[in-house]
Amino acid sequence: MKNFKELGLSQNLLKIIDEIGFLEPSEIQEKIIPIALTGKDVIGKSATGSGKTLAFGAPIIEKMHKGKGLKALVLVPTRELAEQVSKSILSFSKYNPLKIMSVYGGVPINHQIINLRTADLVVGTPGRILDHISRNTIDLSKIQFLVLDEVDRMMDMGFLYDVTKIIEQCPRVRQNFLFSATIPREILQISKKYMNNPVEVSVESYIDASKLEQIYYQVPTNQKFSLLVHLLKKENSKLVMVFCNTKRNTDFIGNSLRKNDFDALALHGDLSQGKRKKVLESFNKGTKFILVCTDVAARGLDIKNVSHVYNYDTPKTSTEYIHRIGRTARAGKEGKAITILSERDYDNFSRVLEDSSLNIKKVPVPQFERAFVHIPNNNFSSRSTGNRNFSSRRDDNEGHRRFGERNNRNYGRSNPRNFHRRERSYR
Repeated sequence: MKNFKELGLSQNLLKIIDEIGFLEPSEIQEKIIPIALTGKDVIGKSATGSGKTLAFGAPIIEKMHKGKGLKALVLVPTRELAEQVSKSILSFSKYNPLKIMSVYGGVPINHQIINLRTADLVVGTPGRILDHISRNTIDLSKIQFLVLDEVDRMMDMGFLYDVTKIIEQCPRVRQNFLFSATIPREILQISKKYMNNPVEVSVESYIDASKLEQIYYQVPTNQKFSLLVHLLKKENSKLVMVFCNTKRNTDFIGNSLRKNDFDALALHGDLSQGKRKKVLESFNKGTKFILVCTDVAARGLDIKNVSHVYNYDTPKTSTEYIHRIGRTARAGKEGKAITILSERDYDNFSRVLEDSSLNIKKVPVPQFERAFVHIPNNNFSSRSTGNRNFSSRRDDNEGHRRFGERNNRNYGRSNPRNFHRRERSYR
């Protein structure tokens, strides 16, 4: 392991790194920074939390000068990641005070238009950047550095077409950085078309497999929530993330956990920007310790001290599963990934198990009591619920049958025998 002084960085940047408190470079920083300083294009296979922002941010800051026009563009999949990355780069540029801004949807555009006139580096989401291009309020003609961060997630969110349209607005001569946890065929095609002999750097997972316990419980659908409540009470947890596949289920689980006296927050794409900020601040500060979220909403968030990840809904692919469990067992800390599996999850779980590197153990289901669930007022009549607000003894059997199961019809319809046949083949 090298130290930062051996990577070829300037004294000013080394001073900032020391002030921030970084003791030694992460694997991706050690590998990419020296290459990037030579001006070569780089493809980095790396997950969230590996330190890639400094890996591309440091070489860019070293080569940029304030007030020369917009020279660097970083594309990210979500607005939270845009804010996070821009703040990180801003902290790295203390002694080279560049004008750095984040650009994303969900907020008024006029303020962005004004600031874009003098920006040196922009971190933005593809949709809002394209919006500015169509309005002629952003000039990409002088771009020298282009970063595509978390490209696999941008692909999952349907942004690849937008990304290519943005790339084509940039000068052909530029330095390119591409980062992705996985490199499927579509991403390889982008690299071949738009990058110049890139150096490929693959970094082992930031997750310490020896410190991550992966288990799953198998229960009927109408018992999933009660088991979740039981586990949240019994497990010795710090910060907890509970993943759902839909926005509606995220709200349902978040509300139901609050009805069971848990400090739970819900995070999904329908929340206003102000509300999302408050949710993330509360969770990061530990004032609320359970975050119920969708994959898209949580993508790119670098949240420390997550001890447990729960898959309340099973992800559709092994890639999504890996992204989820990568929130815990970081930097040498122990973590636990728990999947609560029911008959509607069998197809999804079979796809997850196709990744032979995953070691997910089935464990016996403990005894647990039925938990209260929250039934939304606007979904059911008083006749169907008995009480339009919340029954003093309403439980999974009604809540999931009427709400949760109906909401989850879009995934995992499968014959249980098919799953068990596949499950045995992966053991």
